[in-house]
Amino acid sequence: MNICFFNRSYWPEAGATGRLLAQLAEDLVGAHGCDVTVVAGRPVETAAQQESFRLTASAKATASPPKHLRRRKPDATSFWNSVASAFRRKTAPAETYRGVRIIRAGGTTFNRRRFAGRALNYLTYFASACLSALRVPPPDVAIALSDPPIIGFAALLASRRSGGRFVLVCQDLFPEVTILLDDFHSRIVDRVLFWINRFLMRRADRVVVVGEAMKEKVVATRGIDEANVIVIHNWCDRAQVTPAPRRNAVAIELGLADGFVVMHSGNMGFAQDLDTLLDAAASLRDLRDVTVAIVGGGARRAALEARVRDEGLTNVRLLPYQPEERLSDTLASADVHVVSMKRGLEGCLVPSKLYGVLAAGRAYIAAAEPTTEVATIASGTGSGIVVPPGRAAGLAAAVRRLHADRALTARLGRAALAASATYDRPRQVAAYFDVFASLAPSNEPVFHAKGSKAGSSP
Repeated sequence: MNICFFNRSYWPEAGATGRLLAQLAEDLVGAHGCDVTVVAGRPVETAAQQESFRLTASAKATASPPKHLRRRKPDATSFWNSVASAFRRKTAPAETYRGVRIIRAGGTTFNRRRFAGRALNYLTYFASACLSALRVPPPDVAIALSDPPIIGFAALLASRRSGGRFVLVCQDLFPEVTILLDDFHSRIVDRVLFWINRFLMRRADRVVVVGEAMKEKVVATRGIDEANVIVIHNWCDRAQVTPAPRRNAVAIELGLADGFVVMHSGNMGFAQDLDTLLDAAASLRDLRDVTVAIVGGGARRAALEARVRDEGLTNVRLLPYQPEERLSDTLASADVHVVSMKRGLEGCLVPSKLYGVLAAGRAYIAAAEPTTEVATIASGTGSGIVVPPGRAAGLAAAVRRLHADRALTARLGRAALAASATYDRPRQVAAYFDVFASLAPSNEPVFHAKGSKAGSSP
């Protein structure tokens, strides 16, 4: 089966969507014998670059560079030269990584922490991806993810050119998630994004969503046949992330080996409502042994660091992104995790960090609306405590409860580990394979890797 994915973010970038796509593509090759091509953008920000940006931002907060080293704002000529150069470069040959053929579409690599930079990166990648859609090996199935939300047109073009099938995978629901943008809001843009999203869903042979709440929202608001919408959750690789001792080498190195640690691990973006976590930390300062550890990087890291510094939140530690090979020990360094979502995002996205917490066998607090995927998994599996989003008092009360009742904390952790089997990587990849195999014309028998369990969404 010849499969082609379209998504700007891909290995070696650090973002969750790119990492999950890389795992999916590699397993479709290695475990299911597929021929997989990914039309991706040029890498914009790897994990190492995230940490470099953090250090640079911290340095800028304490000192201004010499005048002769300050970066000048680009004028119109240099701006258009940058855009043009992205397409003047000769097409790079396809590279192969872990069996996956990767085609790097052209496009700009402006600073994506500003709306203008993000928009130009998206549009120029989209234009180049559409050209790539005319040159890729004819796919049996062309799949688009949601980075950017218009990329589905390129996958639709590739599928129609080859007589193949088209699948839309919704990691985020647009335009609903645009409420997270602090630097740009437009009703006109939102209407256009809604029309694009609905158009692509109605043209897709299957729509894959990452949660039951998202399925309900898609069916209700886009007018899509429920039978065409398939739920496949994101995952964690239980072969990679396993329960580890609370006191381990990473915990000692990061200064988290002692006391009671409350952790948020992952992206520090606009969806996670980390300001509420800092509000809760401020009210927990009377518990001398409680440390709130926020691990990772993202668009809001510099602002969070400034607030911790200005308010003297000595019980909060902001720690750098940790590489995947240290993930088990990093997650095990906490007694309890916080998985939060801002109000209004029900059915629009699902934080992928949840599945790593489950695999690590740690209790968690779901600071989210009760009908979100995060909250329903917590309550349905008995692996976490659900509190209202944006309520620092409720979040702090949940921390106090778990701090006082260590038996409850341990019991929630055991339930989390048991629940993680449902969201293991081989099972979810097999579900994707089943969707693609059901659409692709083939005279060959479908096979599954030894030990993998096929099926649709759990």
